Amino acid sequence: MSQAAETPSIPHPAAWLVRIPEVLEGVAEEVLKRFGAATQTRLGKDYYLIKTLTPQAIHLSEAAKFARWNLPMDHTWPCNPQKMDGFIEKAAQTLLKKFGDRQPHGLFIGQLNATSPDKYYKSLASNLRGRALQIFPKLAANTVEEQDPTLPTLFCLVGKEGLFCGMQTPRLSNGLYAGGSKYIDQDSPDTISRAGAKIAEALHYLLLHRPPLAKGSHWVELGACPGGMTSELLAREQRVTAIDRAPLDRRLDNRAGLKFVHADVATFTPQPGTVYDVVLSDLNGPPHESMDHVIRLSRFLKAKGLVVFTLKVPKIETVSEPCDLFRRTVKTATAAGLRLFAQTHLTYNRHEFTLFFEKAG
Repeated sequence: MSQAAETPSIPHPAAWLVRIPEVLEGVAEEVLKRFGAATQTRLGKDYYLIKTLTPQAIHLSEAAKFARWNLPMDHTWPCNPQKMDGFIEKAAQTLLKKFGDRQPHGLFIGQLNATSPDKYYKSLASNLRGRALQIFPKLAANTVEEQDPTLPTLFCLVGKEGLFCGMQTPRLSNGLYAGGSKYIDQDSPDTISRAGAKIAEALHYLLLHRPPLAKGSHWVELGACPGGMTSELLAREQRVTAIDRAPLDRRLDNRAGLKFVHADVATFTPQPGTVYDVVLSDLNGPPHESMDHVIRLSRFLKAKGLVVFTLKVPKIETVSEPCDLFRRTVKTATAAGLRLFAQTHLTYNRHEFTLFFEKAG
């Protein structure tokens, strides 16, 4: 027997790009440890380039909820694009050479530092995608929301640190955009509160798991004041029964599709025969109390109906404490016939996670 045959093979570490939101930076080291990171390099504000022997932990460990987005690194090109002649053409040809035969169904390129006021890399990402699409075989998904979440997309991120690319399904990456975030314009004079951006992004995120909700779907919103989420839902032609002890913003007065119940959520009981498509809870206060309200009202939720639940946690200083709270909350919901099918930390979440449940059919 040869020496090569006698020597056991050693697994090769997988390179992976992981995005841990800046608000969760205090637990990033612990999260990466749970992902099995043997090495790590910080890229931009939120990203970590790691090498791990256990990449499955990025998707399956309980710490996965702390990573907003992830991508296997099939190609990395450390460089300074701003100082390189012909970067766009060289990068586009490299993408075609390395990924053209793998037939991605979409190609999307974003910035490593998407919130930077410097527009150079936003323009560079757009121009690079434009050139790559000219030379790639025709792709099935032309826009972000045309993607099939179960088919591999070629995602790339570009910044002053270089170009970082990989192929993975949007569902496994936990986002339809390169980087995972759908940024919502909050500068409009019609914006009532930042909570509106949370539900707008949550609806976009849901496309990873379900078809879009039909127009006219009936939501019951718990703790709706001042009405940021209500406003966004009405703008999408949804019907909303909004409940709160405090009044809604006057800009929502007489809005079509809105019923406002000026009451404590704990005392609200729908009329017999009422059926909701979605229960929405962004309540402040102890999560077990919020979930109790959701469970009580889920009796009026149709089979396969949706629950969008914001899990508020104390200031996140460890991984274990939020995970314990998460497990208890999900256990309570599961016992009541609500199945968790997705969870994430949205761009507009702070010390909180957004959980998605479906009522048993």
